[in-house]
Amino acid sequence: MSEQKVFDVAVIGAGPGGYIAAIKCAQLGLKVCCIDEWKTDDKAAPGGTCTNVGCIPSKALLVSSGLYEQITTSASKHGISVGEVRLDVPVMMARKNKVVRQTNDGILYLFKKNKVEFFNARGSFVMTTDNGYVLNIGEPVNEKIVARNVIIATGSVPRALPGVPFDEKFILSNTGALSLSEIPKNLGIIGAGVIGLEMGSVWSRLGSKVRILEVAPSLLGMADTAVSKEALKIFTKQGLAMKFGVKVENIEVSDGRVSVTYKDSDGSNQEMWVEKLIVSIGRVPNSATLDAANVGLKLDDRGFVEVDDECRTNLPGVWAIGDVVRGPMLAHKAEEEGVAVAERIIGRKVPVDLNLIPSVIYTEPEIAWIGKNEQQLKAEGIAYKCGQVPFAANGRARAADETEGFVKILADAATDELLGVHIVGACAGELIAQACQALAFRATAEDLALICQAHPSFSEAVKEAALAVNKEALNI
Repeated sequence: MSEQKVFDVAVIGAGPGGYIAAIKCAQLGLKVCCIDEWKTDDKAAPGGTCTNVGCIPSKALLVSSGLYEQITTSASKHGISVGEVRLDVPVMMARKNKVVRQTNDGILYLFKKNKVEFFNARGSFVMTTDNGYVLNIGEPVNEKIVARNVIIATGSVPRALPGVPFDEKFILSNTGALSLSEIPKNLGIIGAGVIGLEMGSVWSRLGSKVRILEVAPSLLGMADTAVSKEALKIFTKQGLAMKFGVKVENIEVSDGRVSVTYKDSDGSNQEMWVEKLIVSIGRVPNSATLDAANVGLKLDDRGFVEVDDECRTNLPGVWAIGDVVRGPMLAHKAEEEGVAVAERIIGRKVPVDLNLIPSVIYTEPEIAWIGKNEQQLKAEGIAYKCGQVPFAANGRARAADETEGFVKILADAATDELLGVHIVGACAGELIAQACQALAFRATAEDLALICQAHPSFSEAVKEAALAVNKEALNI
């Protein structure tokens, strides 16, 4: 039998956190491998859920559906007349798949460039040794390696409703929702979170009648109340029908349709028939395949790998990052943890502040925020002041016919330090970047207000909201 390969670091999982961690470790001079089993059309497909059935393909479809909606509903406002508009769903999906494959291949190129050895198979723990940990690399590699350090970055998987497994034909997870071959006339969605809203937006723009059922009493309870109320008003106007406070009783597939029986918020019995049903009720950690018991790796009762503030597990030299640990399930959070762990392995101290991780929902308009919202500040008894400016007051927004929404900034009442920035409107996912920088450097509302912004630009709305915090707004 050939001698087992020994690595300084083995990364299990090649999603955003895993592949970034592997590359950073290699850049720091460590001998690294990355193990990931994802394949598409029998080709290695590193990038995890984000690249393959999440962030990247969903944004590709959001762009395509947005362009279709602009042509069919908005072109005439600009004096542009078009003939019959025909939608070719297979071509749209082929473009989406091409974008995904380009990203897969880009990661493979980066592995090669940085001398990261990549194994396209499932990785799991076998045992501990004096040198670290023996890992099994499954089919088709069938090899065992030794790693002095292990970074677990196995991500998460969609949560199914009890007794209602995903068949990806009628009952869809994000995977099936991103792969429909034709536009359903009626589309049901359970869960009005990020995935539900983005997928609802895609298919509603393309002509589906979309109905969303949500167990929570209101939309986006994790967002600032003013943002969630504004978003609900906009989405309702767009045609997304949403019900809140519902309790799903039963789901059945019959005669090529899906029946959903549920209790309304007032307790009345209701039934919804749809062609397809997307279930987007959250995600659960993907830890079952690690064979954690073989080495005594500690998981909590929900399957999350237990870690400390620096992503250390209970085992020496074993780390965990991303969706498989505590904190927001966001690709950029995983990336930050991946870089920080790589640095920590060689003895450097790198902080990751989970309170400064931005959130973005890529609907139309976009929604983004960072820091604390108004209801959190009230609950914590923190005195604050608020500045809010509508995009209707922004010249660039008017020129672009993107006047819905606003920028809202919260600052400490005594010190003026920024506490939170909340945006609903065009380019929110890009505008939040300057808020991230400002909060990271503990800037004040005055600091943000003194920065010169290009005119005309959407970013001027951020400056104006910062001015409004201290009642100095110039354009409202």
